[in-house]
Amino acid sequence: MRLLEGMQIAFDVREYDVDEEHLDAITVAEKVGLPPEQVFKTLLTRGDRNGCAFVVIPGNMELDFKALAKLTGDRKVEMVPLKEVTPLTGYVRGGVTVLGAKKEFPVYVDFTVELWETISISAGQRGVQLFLAPLDYLRAVQGKTGEIARFA
Repeated sequence: MRLLEGMQIAFDVREYDVDEEHLDAITVAEKVGLPPEQVFKTLLTRGDRNGCAFVVIPGNMELDFKALAKLTGDRKVEMVPLKEVTPLTGYVRGGVTVLGAKKEFPVYVDFTVELWETISISAGQRGVQLFLAPLDYLRAVQGKTGEIARFA
């Protein structure tokens, strides 16, 4: 939140009760009162050529690994194992965000982010979401958009 304030980016904070058994974006969307496609989840991936990258996709979709590899210039992309996520980002599952991460990695955001007036992203801890304008988010994280998500 301090990073957004420092960039003079407007945002709202929405807190919700955390259920350790259900940390998925669809559950979060229900709790914050938005459709799942408006709540964006942050994933950490690793490409065979370019290393780690953050990927931000709608909560009701899954990552298209081939499309991401094409966008990043990698031949193959995979999810970073959960045991490595906290050491690399400083965040725990269900609270990963690009903002304030321990290490800076390139950020790739599904193009559908631009369809919304407001999106929701994790504030960096379970139970707290940030609501902000997609273009402000892209500017804050220096994100590159592409068609990288698909329906399961």
